[in-house]
This record gives sequence, structure tokens and C-alpha cells, in this order.
Amino acid sequence: MPNSFHPVLAVFASDKGPGDPERSSIMSQAGSYFARKGARIVALAEDGILPVPLITSARAAGGEVTLIGEEDAILPTALVDVPLERIADREARLRRLVELSDAIVGLPGSLASTASLYATWVAARAGGRRKPVLLLNRNRAFEVIRGFAADVISHDVRHLERHVQFSDSVEDVWSRITRTVTAPKSR
Repeated sequence: MPNSFHPVLAVFASDKGPGDPERSSIMSQAGSYFARKGARIVALAEDGILPVPLITSARAAGGEVTLIGEEDAILPTALVDVPLERIADREARLRRLVELSDAIVGLPGSLASTASLYATWVAARAGGRRKPVLLLNRNRAFEVIRGFAADVISHDVRHLERHVQFSDSVEDVWSRITRTVTAPKSR
């Protein structure tokens, strides 16, 4: 992939609540890997959920991160210099994520981060913007969504496998990003 490839990735992850105990290390690995590859990251800062390990590792690797948050979003001291766009309305925040991003990436996290990812994907489709969704299925984190996609969403979305993809490694997620973001768009 040429050096000019700098996709903007809307990344969804959380280390709050029950879930994979490796979430923080997975976020750190993904953040630094995506940043080294030239990706820019946008993430939500709402309801006290913020993918701190993702943000800190991406920035440590020289990456650019932008947050889209609630009007009253409070960032940890270590992140106060991270750009934060404050948008009061949740639907407007999701539309802004869609507007900024080339692809949607889900990392193992909480139900809240998965629900936000799904809401963003729905917002993209409602706005006529098809964004590839790439899910890091490490430790089977997204098996339920894989089943839901196959059994339910596939009846509504033609060629779903082109739009929603599952992967077991950060490197494979990146490989899929390079293919889906640069590939010609099909309806």
C-alpha cells in the first residue's frame, strides 16, 4: 500500500464492564499498529466510556486521534490535549463519526461500545454512506454478532460479507481495511 494511504478509522472499544480481560492490551496493540500504518483514529467519548489504551498507544506511536464527545465529556488529565469535538445530540455525534471515517472498526469491548458501533453503522446506512465494518473477533468477542449478521442482517444487506468482516488479528484487520477502503464501492 502506498505511503499516501491514511484512512480515518472510527474505532469502538471499551475497557469498562464485563468482557475480555485482554481488552486493554488488544486496544494498545491496535492503537500502535494502526498509527504506525498511517491511520488516523476517531472515537466516541460518551457515558464515561473512552478507549484510553487505544488512544494512548496510538499517540505514543505518532498517530493522530480525534474524539467526538458529549457536551460535558471529561477527559483524563493525560488526554487533555487530544482534540475533542463536543456535540450535544447523540445522533449528531454518530453522523459526525460517519462523516469523518473511512471504515468502522470494532475491538473486543463492552456491550456499550458494541451498541455504539451498531448505531454508527445504522447511521451511516441511513445517510446513504456505506462504511466497511471490521470486527476483531479475538477470543470470539463478536461471535453473537457474526450469527446475527448471518441470520438477520444478511437478508437486508446484499453482499454482507463485503460490508461486515470478522478477523482474528490486528494485522488481518489492517489488511482488510486496505482492501475494503481502497476497493471500488458497490451497492
